[in-house]
Amino acid sequence: MFGIHDLGLFVVSGLLLNLMPGPDSLLIMTRSATQGARAGCVAALGIGAGVFIHMFAAALGLSAILSTSATAFTVVKYVGAAYILYLAFGLLRSKPRAAVNAAPTAPMRLTKIFAQGFLTNVLNPKVALFFLAFVPQFIQADAQYKAFAFLVLGVIFNVNGMLWCFALALFTARAKARLQIGARTSLWLNRVTGSLFVWLGVKLALSK
Repeated sequence: MFGIHDLGLFVVSGLLLNLMPGPDSLLIMTRSATQGARAGCVAALGIGAGVFIHMFAAALGLSAILSTSATAFTVVKYVGAAYILYLAFGLLRSKPRAAVNAAPTAPMRLTKIFAQGFLTNVLNPKVALFFLAFVPQFIQADAQYKAFAFLVLGVIFNVNGMLWCFALALFTARAKARLQIGARTSLWLNRVTGSLFVWLGVKLALSK
C-alpha cells in the first residue's frame, strides 16, 4: 500500500528505536518526576511536534542538506548541543527546596515544558538523518508517491513513539508517588540527569 513494504518490521524496529534512552526520554522522565505525569506528557507532545518537523523536512528533501552539507550539519549540531548543555546547567544548579524557600517552588509553565521538548528534538540533527536513513528502506524504489509513503511511515513512527513517551511519563510519575521522593532525593535525581545531559550534549557536539 502506497509503495510501503515490510510494515510490521518497520513498526517493531521503530518501537525498539524509541526504547533507546536519549535526551527526549531523559527530559520526559525529569519533568514527570518533578511535576507529575501531566508535565511529562506535555514534554512528550513537544517532542512529537519536533518529530513532525523532521518528518516533513525529510519528506520534502530539506534534511538532505544536513547529510550533504558539513557546514549546515555543524551549525545545527552545535546549536542543539548548546541547548542540551543549557538544560543540563539548569538541572545541575538546582538546590534543595528547603534551602531556597520554605514555600513550595512554582512549577514550570506547561508552555515552557512543551517548548523544551520541541527544541530538544528539533535541534538534534541526528533525528533528521535518522529519517533519511531509516524510513526509505521501507519504501519501494518504484513507488509512485514516495513523499506520501514517507509521510505515512513518519506518522506511524511518531504515533508509536508518542505512545511510548506517554507510558514513560505515567510510569515515572507513578514510581515517584510510590517511592515518595523527597527534596534531597529529587535534588540528586536532578544532578544525575544534568550530568547525563552534559554527556549527551558533548557527544552531540563531537559527532560527525
